Amino acid sequence: MSHLPTHRSILHQFSCALVILLAGIAATATAAEPKKVVTIEGITEYRLDNGLQVLLYPDASSPKVTVNLTVFVGSRHEGYGEAGMAHLLEHMLFKGTPTHQKIPKLLQERGASFNGTTSLDRTNYYETFTASDDNLEFALKLEADRMVNSSIRAEDLQTEMTVVRNEFERGENSPSRILRQRMRAMAFEWHNYGKSTIGNRSDIERVPIPSLRTFYRKYYQPDNAMVVIAGKFDTKKALQYVQKYFGPIPKPKRELPNTYTIEPAQDGERSVTLKRVGDINLVAVCYHIPAGPHPDYAAVDALGYILAIEPSGRLYKSMIETRKVTAMYGGSSPQHDPGLLTMLVEVPKDGEPLDEIRKLLLAEVEKIGQHGVTEEEVERVKRQILQQRERSLANSTAIALGLSEWAAQGDWRLFFLYRDRIEKVTAADVKRVAASYLRPNNRIVGIFIPSKKSERIAIPSTPNPKKLVENYKGRKTIAAGEVFDPSLDNIEKRTTRGVLIDGIKMALLPKKSRGEQVRLSLTIRYGDIESLNGLQGASQLLPTLMMRGTKSLSHEELADQLDQHQTVMTASGGLGSVSISLQTKREELPAALELMRQVLREPTLPADQFEVLRRERSAALEGRQTDPQTIARQTLQRKLFPYPKNDVRHILPIAGVIERYQNVKLEDVKRLYKDFLGTGAGELVIVGDFDPDQTLPILKKSLESWKADYAYTRIPSQAFGKVPGSTQTIQIPDKANAVYYAGQVISMSQQHRDYPALKLGFYILGGGSLSSRLGDRVRQKEGLSYGVGAGYSGNWFDKVSRLTVAAISNPQNSSQLMKSIEEEVNLLIAQGITEEELAQAKKGYLQSLAVQRTSDGSILGLLASSLYEKSTMMDQGKYESAVGQLTASQVGVALKKHINPKRLVIITAGDFNSTKKSLPKSPKKE
Repeated sequence: MSHLPTHRSILHQFSCALVILLAGIAATATAAEPKKVVTIEGITEYRLDNGLQVLLYPDASSPKVTVNLTVFVGSRHEGYGEAGMAHLLEHMLFKGTPTHQKIPKLLQERGASFNGTTSLDRTNYYETFTASDDNLEFALKLEADRMVNSSIRAEDLQTEMTVVRNEFERGENSPSRILRQRMRAMAFEWHNYGKSTIGNRSDIERVPIPSLRTFYRKYYQPDNAMVVIAGKFDTKKALQYVQKYFGPIPKPKRELPNTYTIEPAQDGERSVTLKRVGDINLVAVCYHIPAGPHPDYAAVDALGYILAIEPSGRLYKSMIETRKVTAMYGGSSPQHDPGLLTMLVEVPKDGEPLDEIRKLLLAEVEKIGQHGVTEEEVERVKRQILQQRERSLANSTAIALGLSEWAAQGDWRLFFLYRDRIEKVTAADVKRVAASYLRPNNRIVGIFIPSKKSERIAIPSTPNPKKLVENYKGRKTIAAGEVFDPSLDNIEKRTTRGVLIDGIKMALLPKKSRGEQVRLSLTIRYGDIESLNGLQGASQLLPTLMMRGTKSLSHEELADQLDQHQTVMTASGGLGSVSISLQTKREELPAALELMRQVLREPTLPADQFEVLRRERSAALEGRQTDPQTIARQTLQRKLFPYPKNDVRHILPIAGVIERYQNVKLEDVKRLYKDFLGTGAGELVIVGDFDPDQTLPILKKSLESWKADYAYTRIPSQAFGKVPGSTQTIQIPDKANAVYYAGQVISMSQQHRDYPALKLGFYILGGGSLSSRLGDRVRQKEGLSYGVGAGYSGNWFDKVSRLTVAAISNPQNSSQLMKSIEEEVNLLIAQGITEEELAQAKKGYLQSLAVQRTSDGSILGLLASSLYEKSTMMDQGKYESAVGQLTASQVGVALKKHINPKRLVIITAGDFNSTKKSLPKSPKKE
């Protein structure tokens, strides 16, 4: 395919240039002159009507002039698939315009020193000439032209892409550069500062030319640019040239979006190890630090100098003078958003172990936060910094570039504010920022280990999918199973109910299922409210420990056997029950049942696994002691069900559960298994592709002669009707997300005639996070919560049911969230529901139940519940029929009769004392 421009594209380019030229002729006569904004220490800012910012820094002492065009776009602004686009455009803008077709040649002809650079926050184009009106006019005409008229041709991209790729590859040869980039990527999980400015290889190679042009037209506009003129020039003529060439460019109608990603706070050390061909080891550490405009940055910058300068720097003295490392460097750069302070040392191959160097580096860097620095050290680095700045002010090229760096952070005047802040930095300031930012949880450690040959793991590129499947024939079609009617009537009709052995009730539903899958659930019930007191911890550990080894199989061997027989086996349970679940294939069912027999009848309950399991459970809970959701939920449970401490049903706080796990003994678990488990009570359910005549004898043999010393009696639930309404706020520091939990206990069983009405009423209130009263208001309208919902559930046997409302929010929005939920609950109780809501809710809720029954797993659960409750699918059918016959009036009456909003127990948990500033508002949705 030819890469030559078509006649149409040439005509289009000429037309665009002509339009801009004609517009310029018309506008020159009417456009207002540049408006003076401010003068700071010899630097004057002007603004054009189109938004262009102009800085003039006259310096007649040197016969040269520098023109620097800064476009405020860098890698920070790139989107998906655009990595490296800002840098690539920088290269492309040297390819020319219809007016200036060979820019490097034109500049070279004038003896200019020129370049372009791209950083995280901006892109620069600058040229320095001998001072003359002609050179100045040429430079301004050139920069105005290429800012909006660059050709961005596909054929130029093909060649320049390889140049950029080569630049990329050059960087890949530098272990220190790659190590620092890996660390930067590790440091920034979400912010674009984690991406290399030079870009990603595939994006560089594959960027579509239309995408590049779109990016160019979006950002390369006068309202997103700044021109700096520094050196020897006539101010009046300079402004005339600026107006002549930049003034006619129209201000774009589009509004540039502000980048708003804020990198979440790091909450633990991160590390990266790089292994590549090389000759020297590297150890580096970096820390998140504030942005350049932040008041702390000056002290952070001074801190970097104190660590890295030669020969007085802390690291120089402790590591280079002692010959532990051969070289070191580091520091920070001011950026628009929070950046990094980095320190890196080179270690000879035959030097000290890298782990020791790492420890020494971290200790030297981080001890400043504890012990501080001397005023002498601070004064020394302040002198160095200020002297460097003074030298830059004498260099017109340096000042032109330096001003653009600070302008990219928000305003060029930060250049001077930074100086003022540096002058005020004290030893106390340095110690404070070191203590704030140079901390273990805020660091990223990188190590480069040289190898004789490359050890990089190359991930192959994606092959052509069409070629992959071109001649693919596939295998035997998986067994499709039968067309099964999941209606309640059909489920009950197809189910065989009975007793397997002793007190084990069973429900069998054989059916041809897809892939010949079969599911089984066996629950063994044991003990009573008196006999299990003191064995709560043991009952929580028993089911899982039974899976950790049998007389014939170790934990690992059991797992291998399950994999070999394509079987998933899980054990669960709690106080008074152990449940084993299986999912396997028809042909593997006998082997799966044998493995289940061993788990049930021959568990070894190994001591080492007991300790592992106990520590795992304790550690998991310890990690949740500061989790707002866990704490709020547990607190609500304790308030709604205040069983006395000596009651087996007593709900402990999280710390109490941890203590229970720590105190439980293996002897308790063994006693629980030996004395309590047997076939006195339980349920067996099998659904799927199996033969009952083959399966039942295996199960009966597995469970025969298994008697328990203690009989089973169901532990009832109790409704505490006198629990008063209350609101409790739990302060949990350093949590960006707060939770809301509210509940109320109702003295009602599932068999009560008003239960369906309450179920549907709270389904309307919060049955869906996106489509419910709470969802519509709290999430969709007010944007207070990502997840909000409400529900109502009950007990089949006991007169205990509860309503629950839950939501998450930013702590700052918690009060408004509570207010909105309260208003919606009150409105529901006071006014009931509409006929339209009723019709939609009945349809949606009943359809959701029907959809659930299309899954064998759901059918299994439904049958297991019916066995335990001594009910059938006909009872479920009556319930669904009652829901379908409800009227809006019945729902409203039931809500008013049984629900009292004043008795709601409300728990909120989060960091409500946070003084952090509000995050930027989300952009409006179109």
